[in-house]
Amino acid sequence: MNPNSAYFKDIMDDPANKIYTAQNWHPIYSINPQARILIIGQAPGKRVQETEIMWNDKSGDRLRNWMGISREIFYDSGEIAVIPMDFYYPGKASSGDVPPRKGIAEKWHPKLLATMPNIQLTILIGAYSQKLYLNLPASAKITDIVKNYQKFLPNYFPIVHPSPRNNIWLSRNPWFEQAVVPELQKQISKIMDKN
Repeated sequence: MNPNSAYFKDIMDDPANKIYTAQNWHPIYSINPQARILIIGQAPGKRVQETEIMWNDKSGDRLRNWMGISREIFYDSGEIAVIPMDFYYPGKASSGDVPPRKGIAEKWHPKLLATMPNIQLTILIGAYSQKLYLNLPASAKITDIVKNYQKFLPNYFPIVHPSPRNNIWLSRNPWFEQAVVPELQKQISKIMDKN
């Protein structure tokens, strides 16, 4: 989260975000004109909203492990950008968190993306970002999307959410960590090694 970054104040001033701005919540995202890898996830979790540090939780630890990078590279290299589908913690649902609000990504992502001309790979985490960016129908199943990740390369790499809530899915689909994660690391390493 960078209060000096493009559109930070505009996002806070958006009437759609009035309820969050009134609580003195800040939009959670990180952009950098030098970034070469972009992560698009769902929405910040409660801990992330409170600390204002993206992916600062167990999900983030697993994500960095899957990516094969350290916290230092993730946060300090300027190579990694993060734009969620919604900029604010949406609250709890009966199972997990409330989904990101509709229309937020469509309104703000093009503006934020325009500030980052060097993005070479966009990691799409979860069904919401995948269906929007890969132009898939609502009926598309995340297991099929992730299993067929090669169809979307070199621009997009769809993965499941690294939340502990997905431990059952991961145990039922061992191919993900056996075959997909190494390929994700390979793609990231290829980009990061190019100077």
